[in-house]
Amino acid sequence: MIKLNNVEIGAVAGGLASIGASVTMERVGVIVGIATALLTCAVNVAYMFQKNRREQRESDANLARLGSK
Repeated sequence: MIKLNNVEIGAVAGGLASIGASVTMERVGVIVGIATALLTCAVNVAYMFQKNRREQRESDANLARLGSK
């Protein structure tokens, strides 16, 4: 395990504080917007995959029913 001394801990804390201070509401809005768009895309892809599988099963069943007549 790595042991940090007080100077190193202070440097890390200062770096994190500067990153936190540079984040504005505009940047937070952009990050949230991108995350929302990616989540929406993933949900849509999953939905379309299931819809295509469902329609394929329905089509196969209809073809089997027509073939048995």
